[in-house]
Amino acid sequence: MRRLADNRKLAEQWRGMEKRVADTREMLSLAAEEEDGHLEVEMQSEVEEMAVHLDELELELAFTDEYDARNAILSIHAGAGGTESQDWTEILMRMYLRWAERHGHRAEILDISPGEEAGVKSVVIEITGSYACGYLKSEHGVHRLVRISPYDADRARHTSFAMVEVMPEAETDVDVRIEPDDLKVDVFRSSGPGGQHMQKTSSAVRMTHLPTGTVATSQSERSQFQNKEIAMKILQSRLLELELKKRAEARARLKGKHVSAGWGNQIRSYVLHPYRMVKDHRTNYQTGNTDDVLDGGLDGLITAYLRANIGGEGND
Repeated sequence: MRRLADNRKLAEQWRGMEKRVADTREMLSLAAEEEDGHLEVEMQSEVEEMAVHLDELELELAFTDEYDARNAILSIHAGAGGTESQDWTEILMRMYLRWAERHGHRAEILDISPGEEAGVKSVVIEITGSYACGYLKSEHGVHRLVRISPYDADRARHTSFAMVEVMPEAETDVDVRIEPDDLKVDVFRSSGPGGQHMQKTSSAVRMTHLPTGTVATSQSERSQFQNKEIAMKILQSRLLELELKKRAEARARLKGKHVSAGWGNQIRSYVLHPYRMVKDHRTNYQTGNTDDVLDGGLDGLITAYLRANIGGEGND
């Protein structure tokens, strides 16, 4: 039903665009007949707006997966490298939070594990908005940063890595059904900053799906009940992503392809020294405006990925 509603909405948007084009063509003809320069300028502005909207609608043709319209669960993990990679993970977290803000999406940190000195070891973010998962699937993979380290007294150049995982938000009991006997729930004291209450009570929750070994934790809320709800949401999304990965691997085997989503699958490089450039290795799209990208300006990178995969396999 959700898929049907999304398709109906998309069809209505295309019909609306068709009517808008017809009305604008008629107004342009009228402006030409009456030699109304003011109306021509106004209609030219309308044509430019329609061109932008048309690009957006065409881009949505890339959303062929049944889960593209859903909210996204982003999980970011620091690679080896201690403080350097943990700081890079925090930079990526801010980048995605800013991207969500720019697009009017709601972003909520579901779980975060702070670094010892700076940055974060891992973070899970829920991004709620139209086609959030469809757009952000372009971000799944390893992100590499090259820069002069702010933590190195010798001002040496460092390379840091972080893994970004993008999962569709699972619909309770529809996509994933978890049997009670398959679930192990542990409670523990929250780590990192969070106030005296979080340190004195066992409010943090760790859920383990025994058949798959999949783990989800939540320690961001003061209430154990809230943390259980969040951990369950994360666990369901991870199990859904696991099932989707199995399907993708099965399709790849039938086609004789090998698909890797591990640490060797570096998708993008962010170089801040000795020059400044962000390059996506899958599409070869690159930009020198690194500050804008790290401030959430991902549209060029995302659009290049989606256009490259129209009619293809997406991130299978």
